[in-house]
Amino acid sequence: MSTENAAAYLRTQVTTASPEQLRLMLLDGAIRFARQGRDGITKKNHEQVFEGFSRSRNIVLELTNTKPDIDPTLRSRINGLYTFIYMQLVDASFERDLGKADKAIELLEYERETWVLAMQRAAELRRAETAAASASGPAAAVATDPASSRRPALSIQG
Repeated sequence: MSTENAAAYLRTQVTTASPEQLRLMLLDGAIRFARQGRDGITKKNHEQVFEGFSRSRNIVLELTNTKPDIDPTLRSRINGLYTFIYMQLVDASFERDLGKADKAIELLEYERETWVLAMQRAAELRRAETAAASASGPAAAVATDPASSRRPALSIQG
């Protein structure tokens, strides 16, 4: 695939993706670039180290600055995790530390797995809501109070 075609494909993916899918794409990118930086350490390729870790850090910083509509306590914990990952990436890059690179990658992969599970759970909740609304018929859907039809807040506790 040519570079122009790949760029057009990526543009289409980004412009048509849901916010949940965009976050997953960011996590995938952060992991891919952190691995690139790690590979640069093993190959003693300083440009690859810089490029990979810099791009991964930029993505983690973007994830940190994103203000999702979630519980403030959960948001604070997630931001703490992203700050820790960011610092691991900084240290891995400057110190050429494979252990810190591996830790950052491990945490990013865990965050990605958690996000996929959250997306699956949200999809299950939407399907259940749709099934309940269709089972009760169109007249019941019109009569439903909009405040009562809000989705429950998603909470991930560990």
